[in-house]
Amino acid sequence: MFWNIIVSSLMFYIFEIINCANAMEKPKVFKLNILFISFILTVFVVQNIFSQPVVGLDNWYNHETNAKTGKLYHYLWTDTAFSGYSRWGEIFTGRGAKITTLGKPDAGVLNKINVYIIVDPDTTTENPSPNYLMPEDIACIKRWVEKGGVLAILANDGPNCEFTHLNELMRQFGMTFNHVTLHPVTGTNFEMGASTDLPDHPLFKGVTKIYIKEVSDINISGNAKAIMTEKGKVLMAENKFGNGYVFAIGDPWIYNEYIDHDRLPESFENRKAAENLTDLLLSYAKKK
Repeated sequence: MFWNIIVSSLMFYIFEIINCANAMEKPKVFKLNILFISFILTVFVVQNIFSQPVVGLDNWYNHETNAKTGKLYHYLWTDTAFSGYSRWGEIFTGRGAKITTLGKPDAGVLNKINVYIIVDPDTTTENPSPNYLMPEDIACIKRWVEKGGVLAILANDGPNCEFTHLNELMRQFGMTFNHVTLHPVTGTNFEMGASTDLPDHPLFKGVTKIYIKEVSDINISGNAKAIMTEKGKVLMAENKFGNGYVFAIGDPWIYNEYIDHDRLPESFENRKAAENLTDLLLSYAKKK
């Protein structure tokens, strides 16, 4: 309907310009040209507004409060400290996406976004009253992905993530996280978390070395596929599910502390990998 109106209006302007030109009404032709240019610019702006992908970051299952400030923090767009995702958010907005923060998901909430990111669901250590992934949540998210939603799950290692309910969601997509800690890193011995044997995948285009600290591995089945493995362990996986897409890693990975070189040596390319992941997620969102 929107584009039918645009085409009809465009044809009207063209006929008016032709009629005025034939009648030698030059002042009117000039005015119509101005209107025509304004019309094209308006169409361009409206098209970009309607096509702008929206990326929603969960703040329901990950809902931690900073004991010192009393404010929500940890893996949020608004958290500019090392614990936040503000820099990843800037990558998304730099590519024309809109970022938003989500509470409890339902069909109405999810239908307003293209990409849904869930990070490190709370344990009772992190939140005395966690919001668990319940059966109705899982059914809703699954339907949304089937219809074309893009889901990214960045979990955590064994002691730091609530896996029981999260894995109920992941099973829908042929994946489950193991309650383990791989890539343990002592102090600033960053090479302990280095990965250099990277596969031929869009996520690692132009990337030769990444840093992942304390990650859980993933079991895969069905149509789920490994993206990155080490010593037989799947560290990243994906699934083209229905009309949608699911990405999974057992670590928050690209939060502010380890996306740039504030702490990491220059040899690590986490920012480039983060940019590639952003492009990958948005590419599937555009196919919706």
